[in-house]
Amino acid sequence: MTHDAPTGEWFKSSWSEASNACVEVRFDEGSVRVRDSKRPGGPELRFDSHAWDSFLASGVWRR
Repeated sequence: MTHDAPTGEWFKSSWSEASNACVEVRFDEGSVRVRDSKRPGGPELRFDSHAWDSFLASGVWRR
């Protein structure tokens, strides 16, 4: 899968605007990390790239 965000930088959706009630995502070598934007030092979820691609393909993230 091709990602638009640089590897190693946290980002959130442009749909979130100035809201802090979002998740942030970070692409690392071979994995995708997800965290709560309100708790940047809190726990993270980590997925391998196959699991992340499957999640995106499922469409559960759509509004």
